[in-house]
Amino acid sequence: MNTLLEEAIEAWEDARNGVIEEAENLAASEFGFRPAPESRTFAELLVHIMEVPKMMVGELTREDTNLRRYPWPKMLAHYAGDIQKLRTKRELVPALRRTLRDGVKEFRRAGEIHMLQQILRFDGQKGTRLAWFHHGIAHEMYHRGQLATYARLVGLKPALTKRIEGG
Repeated sequence: MNTLLEEAIEAWEDARNGVIEEAENLAASEFGFRPAPESRTFAELLVHIMEVPKMMVGELTREDTNLRRYPWPKMLAHYAGDIQKLRTKRELVPALRRTLRDGVKEFRRAGEIHMLQQILRFDGQKGTRLAWFHHGIAHEMYHRGQLATYARLVGLKPALTKRIEGG
C-alpha cells in the first residue's frame, strides 16, 4: 500500500515524465521558440519548470520551512543554482531528469511525517507541506500544457497526444 507521500511522488514523477516527453518531442532548434514577445521561450519555460520544484524541495524538506523567506524572484534564484543558465535541449533534458531524481530522494529522506506537518503558505494560511507539494505538482502540470501548446504552434503533435493515439 502506498503512503500519502509515495502517492504524491508518483504524481510528480508522472507530471515530470510528461514534461520530459514534451521536451524530447521538440527539435533542439525549436527550444528558442517564443509564441509571443512577452512569453517565455520553450527553453525558458523548462528552466522555470525546474526552478520552482527546486525551491519547493528545498523549502519543504527543511525543518524551518518558510515560503516567505525571500521575495519570489530571490527565492527562486536562491534554490535554482545553475539551472537558470541552461538553454539547450542537450542541457535541459538531463537536468529535468536529475532534478526530479534528486527531489524525490530529498522528499523520501524528509519522510511522510515531516511532510504532514503544518507550515505557513505563501498566502498566509496554514497547510501541510504535503498539500503544498501537490500545489507544486499542479504548477508543473499547468506548464506541461503550455509545452504541448508550444508544440502545436510549431506544427508538432504533442507527446501526450502521440502516446494516447498509440504512437
